[in-house]
Amino acid sequence: MKQYIALLKDEKVLRRLSTIQLISYFGAWFSNVAIYTLLLDLHVNAAIIAFVAMLNFLAGVIQAPLSGPIIDRIHPKKLMLSLIVVEIIATFSLVMVHQLSDLWLLYLLVFLKMAAASFYFTTEMSLLPKILDGAKLRVANELHSIIWSLSYTLGMAISGFVVYWLGINTAFILDGMMFIAAFMLLYSMEIEIEILKVEENIIRMMQDTFIYLKNNPKAFHLMLLHSFVGLTAFDALVALMVEKYYASFVAVSLALGLLHSARAIGLVVGPVFIGKWINNKRLVYIFIAQGLAIWLWAYVMHNFYLSLAASMLVGFFTTTLWSYSYTLLQKNIEKKYYGRIVAYNDMLFLSSAAFTSYMIGHLATLSFSLPNITFFMGFGFIIGAVYYNFILKKEKLEEV
Repeated sequence: MKQYIALLKDEKVLRRLSTIQLISYFGAWFSNVAIYTLLLDLHVNAAIIAFVAMLNFLAGVIQAPLSGPIIDRIHPKKLMLSLIVVEIIATFSLVMVHQLSDLWLLYLLVFLKMAAASFYFTTEMSLLPKILDGAKLRVANELHSIIWSLSYTLGMAISGFVVYWLGINTAFILDGMMFIAAFMLLYSMEIEIEILKVEENIIRMMQDTFIYLKNNPKAFHLMLLHSFVGLTAFDALVALMVEKYYASFVAVSLALGLLHSARAIGLVVGPVFIGKWINNKRLVYIFIAQGLAIWLWAYVMHNFYLSLAASMLVGFFTTTLWSYSYTLLQKNIEKKYYGRIVAYNDMLFLSSAAFTSYMIGHLATLSFSLPNITFFMGFGFIIGAVYYNFILKKEKLEEV
């Protein structure tokens, strides 16, 4: 933990960005519980729940081909401020969703909200290598993931009680106010970086990126490797678990909040224990451990309290898996391509998460049991371990 505190003390820009990240990510997850509580209150089927979960990721997939070239052309502060404005408008507008006939509006607002959030995330992740390098970059990525996890923990846990006591619309309004606070913090800060002059048009930049990936296959391998973490898109699964196993004795909003926050505790604690231990060769063991933890969750999910403990274990490995595989990619690409490669990397990751969310709902409608669906998700990480072992033997990777 000392290394994270020391980095924040030394890097003023990172300190402010981290504060903004904590507020805005907290807001994002704060309204998430309200959205799924609303869906369950409307008694929608598993396919609709999975579709909304998929929309959380689909927006980032669609915009990724254009977001990279835009990031490489526009100053990050201007871009990030514009994106927060979109999140503010979309979040406050969620209060207009009340009944089944309003679902089209919910779909649109979730899509816009998450498109802006995804774009913001990609912009920030392509900014970090421009202001940090070496060990600082690795620690910053871990810190970014820890803050995401902490926001996730607090957001899910607190919003569960807020929705239960004060109602769904109150959660949306509080969420919007947090985005306003994030906007004001970002507006008052200075980000001094060099914006490389780009002569090519956007189409040419996209073509150039594909040529770069073709000539540098290890970059594509690392992008695909990172996408395996998208298999941890558990939002739809958790909502269906609450409906099937726990709704009879725990309030829906409380059960959603507690399950998500339990996993998020693991997300926060994990890198503190294994962040210094992890290296290129040991990453394969984290993939295997993630798969085994998900299998354990599948086995005990019928029991609410054992499910809380298992979901915490699932989260324990996820943060390190996400941050280390992301840093590996950043270390093995040229500076000129940061924005574009990070955007395409996020596109693959979000595609994996969207596909996972869709398949959870699809398999549930085909009468697959939730433990069996969870088992398939865990098996994906065993495949990821085999694939990473292949990359290690085939490519020369720079050590993080």
